[in-house]
Amino acid sequence: MYYVYIIQSVNVPDKFYTGFSEDVFGRLEDHNSGKSVYTNKFKPWKLLYYSAFLDKKKALAFEAYLKTASGRAFRNKRLI
Repeated sequence: MYYVYIIQSVNVPDKFYTGFSEDVFGRLEDHNSGKSVYTNKFKPWKLLYYSAFLDKKKALAFEAYLKTASGRAFRNKRLI
């Protein structure tokens, strides 16, 4: 399975991160342990949403969409 996930900073609640992984919970641990350069400064993170895909290309396309302006609007209105 392939996952697209959205996490939110606990300390800076207006900071969100959208990502892709084959292990969403392991990836959340990585974000919270400081292994990601971008997310390190906003940790700790909490998982708000994830979606599972059988097709890697579809998962990556959905992640890319969520990172666009219209995708962020969709995220804010429908997912979180």
